[in-house]
Amino acid sequence: MGFLNGRMTFTRFRVGGPSPLPFSEETLAVLESHRIGHHSAAEPADGVTTGWAGGSHVLDVRFELDKNLINDSLHAAIRVDTDKIPGTLLRAYTQIELDARAAMNPSGTPTKAQKTEAKEAAKARAESEAADGRFRRCNHYPILWDGRQGILYVGSTSSNVVERATALFRETFERPLEPITAGALAMGSPDTIEESDRTAERLGTNSLNLYGGDSGDQLSTVAWAEKAPNMLDHLGNEFLVWLWHQLQNESDTIPLADGTEVAVMLAKTLMLDCPRGETGRDSLTDDAPTRLPEAFRALQSGKLPRKAGLIVVRHGAQYEFTIQAESLAVTGALLPKPEDRLAPYEAKCERIDGLRHFAETLDLLFAAYRDRKTAASWAAEVDRIKRWLTAAA
Repeated sequence: MGFLNGRMTFTRFRVGGPSPLPFSEETLAVLESHRIGHHSAAEPADGVTTGWAGGSHVLDVRFELDKNLINDSLHAAIRVDTDKIPGTLLRAYTQIELDARAAMNPSGTPTKAQKTEAKEAAKARAESEAADGRFRRCNHYPILWDGRQGILYVGSTSSNVVERATALFRETFERPLEPITAGALAMGSPDTIEESDRTAERLGTNSLNLYGGDSGDQLSTVAWAEKAPNMLDHLGNEFLVWLWHQLQNESDTIPLADGTEVAVMLAKTLMLDCPRGETGRDSLTDDAPTRLPEAFRALQSGKLPRKAGLIVVRHGAQYEFTIQAESLAVTGALLPKPEDRLAPYEAKCERIDGLRHFAETLDLLFAAYRDRKTAASWAAEVDRIKRWLTAAA
């Protein structure tokens, strides 16, 4: 059931407004009023209907206290139903209608008016058959609202699914959502506009700028920056370069702001892309992809890591996952299993606590990079990274 077993995939958002706790039957009643089939009619442009679902399976539309409210979290699903008539069927119906009309003509050829009639008749027949749902495709995606931390986890990295899920959440609970991306984490929570401007300026200076141009020209030279939710999301690419250098040249253990430390390994997968959109991308798969010569050559050529597999260990808990650099979206996260056999509800609570610890670890790891970047020693660190890149060129 979504975030409660198996590997996790998610995109995160910070939920605005006062604490929603304690979640209660009233919360479930709000979900019920926006469940699939009740929330809205299908959009005429694409035949898509969205709404809340129970989360156990694609046809589950029940909301229950012991199933959906767990450990100060609301766990449910967004269901996306698509009614789309197959193009091959519509063409077949059209041809049948055309043949019938053509047979009535001495020439055996349908007229222009008959062609229009045939198309309309075929569409009416297909829509009549579609009314019973025979062409409906149903998908559901887990949603977890952590009331304790004020975080919404959307169980997908697809922009289409994420947009539909966040729109449904806003309409249902009337709360603002802020994407938790690399740029958002780098900015933190400045109290004033002036402080925000100073933070953005500080983060924009002394960039690695591995792809040419002036230091201040960074945004205009990163092909994917224009589509990012935050103007500083490209720092996620720099974060992965910094992490790569840190692990290969300094230590695989990184101290964190809370006094703990995290052991990190880049593993399984690595995708690098040309920030100018000129030389394409490299996708590498290996137990240690950053050790491959072609990976380092791609980095030397100016390509930036956009996705990487990581294994991190903190407080004895090991997490294996793939992270997208700019959005910090996670795919295939494997959390440790409980050492003791737990009752079903306790196991769910343990799972949510594990997710909280994993997210905290990820944020602290990124904060370690941010603290380095905003320190007075960052310029010297940039020089070391650039020397590392050019040493074997």
